[in-house]
Amino acid sequence: MNNLHRVTTKSPVFYGWFALSGGILVTLIVGGAFINAFGVFLPVLSDQFGWSRAEISMALSLSIAAFGLPSMLFSLAVNKFGVRFTIIVGNLLAAFWLAMLYFISALWQLYLMYIFLGMAAGFGGYISCMTLANNWFIKKRALAMSVITAAAGAGGLFFPPLTTVLIKAFGWRESFLVLAAIVTAATIISGLLIRNRPEDKGQLPEGLDSSSMSSREASMPSIKSSAAFKLSDIFKTPLTYLILGFVIANAFTMGTINAHQIAYVQDLGFSAMTAATTMSLFSILGLIGSLSFGTLALKINLRYLASAGLICELAGIILLLSTSSLIMVYVYVAFIGLGTGALFAAMPSFIGAYYPREQYARVTGLILPFHVVAQSAIAWGAGKVFDVTGSYMLVFIIIGICVSGGIACAFFSRQPKTIH
Repeated sequence: MNNLHRVTTKSPVFYGWFALSGGILVTLIVGGAFINAFGVFLPVLSDQFGWSRAEISMALSLSIAAFGLPSMLFSLAVNKFGVRFTIIVGNLLAAFWLAMLYFISALWQLYLMYIFLGMAAGFGGYISCMTLANNWFIKKRALAMSVITAAAGAGGLFFPPLTTVLIKAFGWRESFLVLAAIVTAATIISGLLIRNRPEDKGQLPEGLDSSSMSSREASMPSIKSSAAFKLSDIFKTPLTYLILGFVIANAFTMGTINAHQIAYVQDLGFSAMTAATTMSLFSILGLIGSLSFGTLALKINLRYLASAGLICELAGIILLLSTSSLIMVYVYVAFIGLGTGALFAAMPSFIGAYYPREQYARVTGLILPFHVVAQSAIAWGAGKVFDVTGSYMLVFIIIGICVSGGIACAFFSRQPKTIH
Protein backbone atom coordinates (compact mmCIF):
# COMPACT_ATOMS: atom_id res chain seq x y z
CA MET A 1 0.00 0.00 0.00
CA ASN A 2 1.19 3.53 -0.74
CA ASN A 3 2.73 5.19 2.29
CA LEU A 4 0.50 8.23 1.75
CA HIS A 5 -2.47 6.18 2.88
CA ARG A 6 -0.84 5.18 6.19
CA VAL A 7 -0.89 8.70 7.62
CA THR A 8 -2.68 8.58 10.98
CA THR A 9 -2.28 12.05 12.51
CA LYS A 10 -2.49 15.63 11.39
CA SER A 11 -0.22 18.24 13.01
CA PRO A 12 -1.02 21.93 12.66
CA VAL A 13 2.67 22.61 12.02
CA PHE A 14 4.16 21.20 8.83
CA TYR A 15 7.48 19.65 9.83
CA GLY A 16 8.85 19.64 6.29
CA TRP A 17 10.36 23.10 6.68
CA PHE A 18 12.32 21.94 9.73
CA ALA A 19 13.54 18.82 7.92
CA LEU A 20 14.46 20.96 4.93
CA SER A 21 16.46 23.33 7.15
CA GLY A 22 18.65 20.39 8.16
CA GLY A 23 19.37 19.63 4.51
CA ILE A 24 20.04 23.31 3.86
CA LEU A 25 22.56 23.56 6.70
CA VAL A 26 24.58 20.51 5.75
CA THR A 27 24.56 21.47 2.07
CA LEU A 28 25.82 24.98 2.83
CA ILE A 29 28.61 23.92 5.18
CA VAL A 30 29.84 20.77 3.48
CA GLY A 31 29.60 22.24 -0.01
CA GLY A 32 31.50 25.32 1.12
CA ALA A 33 34.29 23.39 2.82
CA PHE A 34 34.50 20.75 0.08
CA ILE A 35 34.11 22.71 -3.18
CA ASN A 36 34.19 26.46 -2.58
CA ALA A 37 37.29 26.47 -0.39
CA PHE A 38 39.33 24.49 -2.93
CA GLY A 39 40.13 27.49 -5.13
CA VAL A 40 41.73 29.22 -2.14
CA PHE A 41 43.98 26.26 -1.40
CA LEU A 42 45.01 25.84 -5.07
CA PRO A 43 47.58 28.68 -5.35
CA VAL A 44 48.76 28.08 -1.77
CA LEU A 45 49.51 24.41 -2.41
CA SER A 46 51.16 25.30 -5.72
CA ASP A 47 53.51 27.71 -3.95
CA GLN A 48 54.14 25.29 -1.08
CA PHE A 49 54.97 22.17 -3.09
CA GLY A 50 55.67 23.44 -6.62
CA TRP A 51 52.82 21.43 -8.09
CA SER A 52 51.22 22.78 -11.27
CA ARG A 53 47.65 24.01 -11.36
CA ALA A 54 46.67 21.09 -13.57
CA GLU A 55 48.13 18.65 -11.06
CA ILE A 56 46.30 20.25 -8.13
CA SER A 57 43.07 20.66 -10.11
CA MET A 58 43.15 16.92 -10.73
CA ALA A 59 42.40 16.45 -7.02
CA LEU A 60 39.11 18.31 -7.37
CA SER A 61 38.33 16.47 -10.59
CA LEU A 62 38.87 13.11 -8.91
CA SER A 63 36.87 14.24 -5.91
CA ILE A 64 33.92 15.38 -8.01
CA ALA A 65 34.05 12.08 -9.90
CA ALA A 66 34.02 10.19 -6.62
CA PHE A 67 31.13 12.39 -5.50
CA GLY A 68 28.93 11.53 -8.45
CA LEU A 69 29.97 8.38 -10.28
CA PRO A 70 28.79 5.99 -7.52
CA SER A 71 25.43 7.83 -7.48
CA MET A 72 23.48 4.66 -8.24
CA LEU A 73 24.98 3.02 -5.13
CA PHE A 74 24.24 6.13 -3.08
CA SER A 75 20.63 6.09 -4.26
CA LEU A 76 20.28 2.45 -3.21
CA ALA A 77 21.56 3.39 0.25
CA VAL A 78 19.07 6.27 0.43
CA ASN A 79 16.19 3.93 -0.43
CA LYS A 80 17.34 1.27 2.03
CA PHE A 81 18.44 3.33 5.05
CA GLY A 82 16.71 6.68 4.56
CA VAL A 83 18.12 10.14 3.98
CA ARG A 84 18.76 10.88 7.66
CA PHE A 85 21.19 7.97 7.98
CA THR A 86 23.09 8.73 4.78
CA ILE A 87 23.36 12.45 5.55
CA ILE A 88 24.75 11.87 9.06
CA VAL A 89 27.16 9.06 8.17
CA GLY A 90 28.33 10.54 4.88
CA ASN A 91 29.11 13.99 6.19
CA LEU A 92 30.82 12.79 9.37
CA LEU A 93 33.09 10.77 7.09
CA ALA A 94 33.60 13.87 4.94
CA ALA A 95 34.73 15.78 8.03
CA PHE A 96 37.20 13.00 8.84
CA TRP A 97 38.81 13.02 5.40
CA LEU A 98 38.89 16.81 5.38
CA ALA A 99 40.89 16.66 8.61
CA MET A 100 43.26 14.09 7.08
CA LEU A 101 44.38 16.69 4.53
CA TYR A 102 46.39 18.18 7.39
CA PHE A 103 48.95 15.39 6.89
CA ILE A 104 49.53 15.54 3.11
CA SER A 105 53.06 15.94 1.81
CA ALA A 106 52.83 14.29 -1.63
CA LEU A 107 50.55 14.76 -4.61
CA TRP A 108 49.19 11.20 -4.45
CA GLN A 109 48.12 11.84 -0.86
CA LEU A 110 46.19 14.94 -1.95
CA TYR A 111 44.45 12.85 -4.62
CA LEU A 112 43.63 10.01 -2.22
CA MET A 113 42.21 12.26 0.48
CA TYR A 114 40.06 14.17 -2.00
CA ILE A 115 38.75 10.94 -3.53
CA PHE A 116 37.63 9.71 -0.11
CA LEU A 117 36.27 13.16 0.70
CA GLY A 118 34.24 13.20 -2.51
CA MET A 119 32.80 9.73 -1.89
CA ALA A 120 31.78 10.64 1.65
CA ALA A 121 30.21 13.93 0.59
CA GLY A 122 28.39 12.17 -2.25
CA PHE A 123 27.03 9.52 0.10
CA GLY A 124 25.54 12.15 2.38
CA GLY A 125 25.09 15.03 -0.03
CA TYR A 126 23.27 15.80 -3.24
CA ILE A 127 21.05 12.76 -3.72
CA SER A 128 20.19 12.54 -0.03
CA CYS A 129 19.28 16.22 0.34
CA MET A 130 17.33 16.42 -2.91
CA THR A 131 15.45 13.23 -2.04
CA LEU A 132 14.65 14.80 1.32
CA ALA A 133 13.06 17.78 -0.45
CA ASN A 134 11.27 15.52 -2.93
CA ASN A 135 9.86 13.38 -0.10
CA TRP A 136 8.40 16.32 1.80
CA PHE A 137 7.22 18.66 -0.97
CA ILE A 138 5.05 18.37 -4.08
CA LYS A 139 3.42 21.66 -5.01
CA LYS A 140 6.45 23.65 -3.84
CA ARG A 141 8.97 20.99 -4.84
CA ALA A 142 10.97 23.20 -7.20
CA LEU A 143 11.12 25.93 -4.56
CA ALA A 144 12.31 23.51 -1.86
CA MET A 145 14.98 22.08 -4.16
CA SER A 146 16.08 25.53 -5.26
CA VAL A 147 16.57 26.53 -1.61
CA ILE A 148 18.94 23.58 -1.15
CA THR A 149 20.86 24.43 -4.31
CA ALA A 150 20.98 28.04 -3.16
CA ALA A 151 22.53 26.82 0.08
CA ALA A 152 25.25 25.09 -1.93
CA GLY A 153 25.95 28.41 -3.61
CA ALA A 154 25.82 30.27 -0.30
CA GLY A 155 28.79 28.20 0.82
CA GLY A 156 30.80 30.08 -1.76
CA LEU A 157 29.76 33.33 -0.12
CA PHE A 158 31.33 32.49 3.22
CA PHE A 159 34.04 29.92 2.68
CA PRO A 160 36.49 31.56 0.25
CA PRO A 161 36.97 34.64 2.50
CA LEU A 162 36.82 32.48 5.63
CA THR A 163 39.42 30.07 4.27
CA THR A 164 41.64 32.96 3.18
CA VAL A 165 41.53 34.38 6.70
CA LEU A 166 42.17 30.97 8.27
CA ILE A 167 45.20 30.30 6.07
CA LYS A 168 46.71 33.71 6.89
CA ALA A 169 46.05 33.29 10.60
CA PHE A 170 46.91 29.61 11.17
CA GLY A 171 48.40 28.13 7.98
CA TRP A 172 46.85 25.87 5.37
CA ARG A 173 47.21 22.62 7.34
CA GLU A 174 45.42 23.95 10.40
CA SER A 175 42.74 25.44 8.16
CA PHE A 176 41.73 21.95 7.04
CA LEU A 177 41.24 20.97 10.70
CA VAL A 178 39.05 24.00 11.39
CA LEU A 179 36.92 23.27 8.33
CA ALA A 180 36.55 19.65 9.46
CA ALA A 181 35.33 20.80 12.88
CA ILE A 182 32.76 23.10 11.27
CA VAL A 183 31.47 20.27 9.06
CA THR A 184 31.16 17.96 12.10
CA ALA A 185 29.11 20.50 14.05
CA ALA A 186 26.81 21.18 11.09
CA THR A 187 26.22 17.46 10.54
CA ILE A 188 25.21 16.89 14.16
CA ILE A 189 22.73 19.77 14.09
CA SER A 190 21.30 18.61 10.77
CA GLY A 191 20.83 15.09 12.08
CA LEU A 192 18.69 16.43 14.91
CA LEU A 193 16.38 18.21 12.47
CA ILE A 194 16.03 15.77 9.56
CA ARG A 195 13.29 13.17 9.26
CA ASN A 196 13.11 10.89 6.25
CA ARG A 197 9.51 11.39 5.10
CA PRO A 198 6.34 13.20 6.19
CA GLU A 199 4.79 9.82 6.96
CA ASP A 200 7.37 9.47 9.76
CA LYS A 201 5.72 12.44 11.47
CA GLY A 202 2.17 11.36 10.66
CA GLN A 203 1.87 14.01 7.95
CA LEU A 204 1.25 14.24 4.23
CA PRO A 205 3.67 15.79 1.74
CA GLU A 206 3.21 19.51 1.19
CA GLY A 207 0.60 20.06 -1.52
CA LEU A 208 -1.59 17.14 -0.45
CA ASP A 209 -4.36 16.88 2.10
CA SER A 210 -6.53 13.98 3.09
CA SER A 211 -9.65 15.40 1.42
CA SER A 212 -8.05 16.05 -1.96
CA MET A 213 -5.28 13.48 -1.97
CA SER A 214 -6.74 11.24 -4.66
CA SER A 215 -7.51 14.01 -7.12
CA ARG A 216 -4.17 15.69 -6.47
CA GLU A 217 -2.21 12.49 -7.00
CA ALA A 218 -4.09 11.88 -10.23
CA SER A 219 -3.16 15.33 -11.55
CA MET A 220 0.50 15.33 -10.49
CA PRO A 221 2.89 15.70 -13.45
CA SER A 222 4.69 12.42 -13.96
CA ILE A 223 5.91 10.31 -16.84
CA LYS A 224 4.43 7.12 -15.47
CA SER A 225 2.98 5.75 -12.31
CA SER A 226 5.55 4.31 -9.95
CA ALA A 227 4.28 0.79 -10.54
CA ALA A 228 4.69 0.99 -14.33
CA PHE A 229 7.92 2.96 -14.35
CA LYS A 230 11.24 1.30 -15.29
CA LEU A 231 14.65 2.97 -15.10
CA SER A 232 15.39 1.90 -18.66
CA ASP A 233 12.49 4.12 -19.76
CA ILE A 234 14.45 7.33 -19.20
CA PHE A 235 16.84 6.54 -22.05
CA LYS A 236 14.06 5.80 -24.54
CA THR A 237 13.08 9.40 -25.17
CA PRO A 238 14.85 12.40 -26.72
CA LEU A 239 13.87 14.42 -23.64
CA THR A 240 16.51 12.68 -21.54
CA TYR A 241 19.26 13.64 -23.95
CA LEU A 242 18.05 17.24 -24.15
CA ILE A 243 18.17 17.47 -20.36
CA LEU A 244 21.66 15.96 -20.37
CA GLY A 245 22.69 18.50 -23.01
CA PHE A 246 21.98 21.56 -20.90
CA VAL A 247 23.10 19.84 -17.69
CA ILE A 248 26.53 19.10 -19.19
CA ALA A 249 26.84 22.63 -20.60
CA ASN A 250 26.21 24.04 -17.14
CA ALA A 251 28.63 21.53 -15.60
CA PHE A 252 31.42 22.84 -17.85
CA THR A 253 30.78 26.37 -16.58
CA MET A 254 30.55 25.35 -12.93
CA GLY A 255 33.65 23.16 -13.05
CA THR A 256 35.80 25.93 -14.48
CA ILE A 257 34.54 28.64 -12.13
CA ASN A 258 34.81 26.57 -8.94
CA ALA A 259 38.36 25.44 -9.63
CA HIS A 260 39.91 28.38 -11.46
CA GLN A 261 38.09 31.67 -10.99
CA ILE A 262 40.12 32.76 -7.96
CA ALA A 263 43.40 31.93 -9.70
CA TYR A 264 42.22 33.65 -12.90
CA VAL A 265 41.36 36.89 -11.11
CA GLN A 266 44.74 36.84 -9.37
CA ASP A 267 46.38 36.39 -12.78
CA LEU A 268 44.70 39.64 -13.83
CA GLY A 269 46.75 41.37 -11.13
CA PHE A 270 44.28 41.54 -8.25
CA SER A 271 44.95 40.47 -4.66
CA ALA A 272 44.00 37.10 -3.17
CA MET A 273 41.26 38.70 -1.06
CA THR A 274 39.82 40.54 -4.08
CA ALA A 275 39.80 37.26 -5.97
CA ALA A 276 38.03 35.60 -3.05
CA THR A 277 35.36 38.32 -3.02
CA THR A 278 34.58 37.64 -6.68
CA MET A 279 33.83 34.08 -5.65
CA SER A 280 31.61 35.39 -2.88
CA LEU A 281 29.73 37.56 -5.37
CA PHE A 282 29.39 34.54 -7.64
CA SER A 283 27.82 32.65 -4.74
CA ILE A 284 25.46 35.50 -3.80
CA LEU A 285 24.16 35.73 -7.35
CA GLY A 286 24.02 31.94 -7.57
CA LEU A 287 21.87 31.93 -4.47
CA ILE A 288 19.57 34.55 -6.02
CA GLY A 289 19.46 32.58 -9.27
CA SER A 290 18.48 29.35 -7.50
CA LEU A 291 15.80 30.99 -5.36
CA SER A 292 14.44 32.87 -8.36
CA PHE A 293 14.24 29.65 -10.35
CA GLY A 294 12.30 27.90 -7.60
CA THR A 295 9.93 30.82 -7.08
CA LEU A 296 9.26 31.42 -10.76
CA ALA A 297 8.83 27.69 -11.38
CA LEU A 298 5.51 27.93 -9.53
CA LYS A 299 4.15 29.85 -12.53
CA ILE A 300 6.61 29.54 -15.46
CA ASN A 301 7.56 26.45 -17.45
CA LEU A 302 10.84 24.89 -16.31
CA ARG A 303 12.33 24.83 -19.82
CA TYR A 304 11.95 28.59 -20.23
CA LEU A 305 13.67 29.22 -16.91
CA ALA A 306 16.52 26.84 -17.76
CA SER A 307 16.99 28.57 -21.13
CA ALA A 308 17.15 31.96 -19.42
CA GLY A 309 19.78 30.68 -17.01
CA LEU A 310 22.00 29.50 -19.84
CA ILE A 311 21.57 32.81 -21.67
CA CYS A 312 22.89 34.54 -18.52
CA GLU A 313 25.89 32.21 -18.54
CA LEU A 314 26.62 32.96 -22.19
CA ALA A 315 26.38 36.71 -21.60
CA GLY A 316 28.85 36.42 -18.74
CA ILE A 317 31.33 34.45 -20.83
CA ILE A 318 31.15 37.00 -23.65
CA LEU A 319 31.89 39.77 -21.14
CA LEU A 320 34.80 37.81 -19.74
CA LEU A 321 36.36 37.38 -23.16
CA SER A 322 36.32 41.12 -23.79
CA THR A 323 37.50 42.75 -20.55
CA SER A 324 40.05 42.64 -17.75
CA SER A 325 38.84 45.56 -15.60
CA LEU A 326 37.63 44.74 -12.09
CA ILE A 327 34.21 46.32 -12.60
CA MET A 328 33.53 44.22 -15.69
CA VAL A 329 34.86 41.15 -13.95
CA TYR A 330 32.20 41.70 -11.29
CA VAL A 331 29.55 42.13 -14.01
CA TYR A 332 30.69 38.85 -15.60
CA VAL A 333 30.50 37.14 -12.20
CA ALA A 334 26.97 38.46 -11.71
CA PHE A 335 25.74 36.96 -15.00
CA ILE A 336 27.54 33.67 -14.44
CA GLY A 337 26.29 33.45 -10.86
CA LEU A 338 22.65 34.02 -11.81
CA GLY A 339 22.88 31.51 -14.64
CA THR A 340 24.65 28.68 -12.81
CA GLY A 341 22.43 29.19 -9.77
CA ALA A 342 19.30 28.77 -11.87
CA LEU A 343 20.69 25.76 -13.74
CA PHE A 344 21.89 24.05 -10.56
CA ALA A 345 18.26 24.10 -9.39
CA ALA A 346 16.97 23.01 -12.80
CA MET A 347 18.17 19.40 -12.93
CA PRO A 348 16.58 18.20 -9.65
CA SER A 349 13.41 20.15 -10.49
CA PHE A 350 13.11 18.48 -13.89
CA ILE A 351 13.58 15.04 -12.35
CA GLY A 352 11.13 15.75 -9.55
CA ALA A 353 8.48 17.00 -11.97
CA TYR A 354 8.84 14.27 -14.60
CA TYR A 355 9.37 11.06 -12.58
CA PRO A 356 7.49 9.25 -9.78
CA ARG A 357 8.15 10.43 -6.23
CA GLU A 358 9.31 6.98 -5.07
CA GLN A 359 11.85 6.73 -7.90
CA TYR A 360 13.51 10.11 -7.42
CA ALA A 361 16.76 8.86 -5.84
CA ARG A 362 17.23 6.12 -8.44
CA VAL A 363 16.64 8.40 -11.43
CA THR A 364 18.99 11.02 -10.00
CA GLY A 365 21.55 8.30 -9.43
CA LEU A 366 21.52 7.57 -13.16
CA ILE A 367 21.61 11.16 -14.42
CA LEU A 368 23.97 12.81 -11.94
CA PRO A 369 27.14 10.97 -13.13
CA PHE A 370 26.94 12.73 -16.49
CA HIS A 371 27.03 16.10 -14.74
CA VAL A 372 29.88 14.96 -12.51
CA VAL A 373 32.06 13.61 -15.30
CA ALA A 374 31.67 16.84 -17.28
CA GLN A 375 32.42 19.03 -14.28
CA SER A 376 35.44 17.03 -13.16
CA ALA A 377 36.85 16.78 -16.69
CA ILE A 378 36.71 20.53 -17.28
CA ALA A 379 38.20 21.32 -13.87
CA TRP A 380 41.30 19.34 -14.83
CA GLY A 381 41.19 20.27 -18.51
CA ALA A 382 41.09 24.00 -17.81
CA GLY A 383 44.19 23.69 -15.66
CA LYS A 384 45.92 21.70 -18.39
CA VAL A 385 45.08 24.31 -21.03
CA PHE A 386 46.48 27.01 -18.75
CA ASP A 387 49.70 25.08 -18.18
CA VAL A 388 50.18 24.67 -21.95
CA THR A 389 49.04 28.10 -23.19
CA GLY A 390 49.49 30.31 -20.13
CA SER A 391 45.88 31.48 -20.49
CA TYR A 392 42.30 30.36 -19.83
CA MET A 393 41.01 32.08 -22.98
CA LEU A 394 40.61 28.91 -25.07
CA VAL A 395 38.70 27.28 -22.20
CA PHE A 396 36.21 30.15 -22.05
CA ILE A 397 35.66 30.02 -25.81
CA ILE A 398 34.91 26.28 -25.69
CA ILE A 399 32.53 26.74 -22.77
CA GLY A 400 30.71 29.52 -24.63
CA ILE A 401 30.12 27.21 -27.59
CA CYS A 402 28.82 24.45 -25.31
CA VAL A 403 26.50 26.82 -23.46
CA SER A 404 25.08 28.01 -26.79
CA GLY A 405 24.13 24.43 -27.59
CA GLY A 406 22.75 24.01 -24.08
CA ILE A 407 20.31 26.87 -24.63
CA ALA A 408 18.72 24.99 -27.52
CA CYS A 409 18.57 21.77 -25.49
CA ALA A 410 16.85 23.49 -22.57
CA PHE A 411 14.32 25.27 -24.76
CA PHE A 412 13.15 22.05 -26.42
CA SER A 413 13.00 19.99 -23.18
CA ARG A 414 9.23 19.71 -23.16
CA GLN A 415 7.58 17.46 -20.62
CA PRO A 416 6.26 14.28 -22.28
CA LYS A 417 2.92 12.75 -21.44
CA THR A 418 4.45 9.33 -21.29
CA ILE A 419 7.62 7.37 -22.06
CA HIS A 420 7.46 4.08 -23.87
